[in-house]
Amino acid sequence: MKTEDKKDNQESHKEAKDAKNDGMVTIKESEYAELKNAFETAKELQDRMIRSQADFENMRKRLEREKQDFFKYASEGVVLELLNILDDLERVINLAEDKHEDLDAFLKGVEMILAHLYELLKTHGVKPVDAEGRVFDPNYHEALMQVENKDLPENTIVEVLQKGYLMHERVIRTAKVKVSKK
Repeated sequence: MKTEDKKDNQESHKEAKDAKNDGMVTIKESEYAELKNAFETAKELQDRMIRSQADFENMRKRLEREKQDFFKYASEGVVLELLNILDDLERVINLAEDKHEDLDAFLKGVEMILAHLYELLKTHGVKPVDAEGRVFDPNYHEALMQVENKDLPENTIVEVLQKGYLMHERVIRTAKVKVSKK
């Protein structure tokens, strides 16, 4: 029995030693250095990821602000051009209020302002919808009235009541028209 007691004693001693070293692992120094390197690399990568996320969030916020500013001031150029036309109209009104008797000069001034306005629209890709004499197309025209006309084919536009406009080939306002019927 002494051998068995010795064995039990050795196992008890080993268990006590294991309990004392609980949570401790013995590894080679090279493995420890490798784990330490991997930990430092992971820590560095985590820091980089956090900084990248912060940079991304800052960029997203900056782009959102720039987008809002763009929409806020996008029409500034057109407004400046319209202000010139507004000045011309005010001058014409002042002439009329001063009882300027030259009706031809007054009419010429209004025609020049209208031409200036059409040129402004043209430079921004706006053009009128071609309507009168054409076949009615609900994509470009809005029929407000129908009139009997035996001389024209049915659904032909007889009269334009209000011009329609396209902006870069997209309808921004349909033409209000009278359409023929048999």
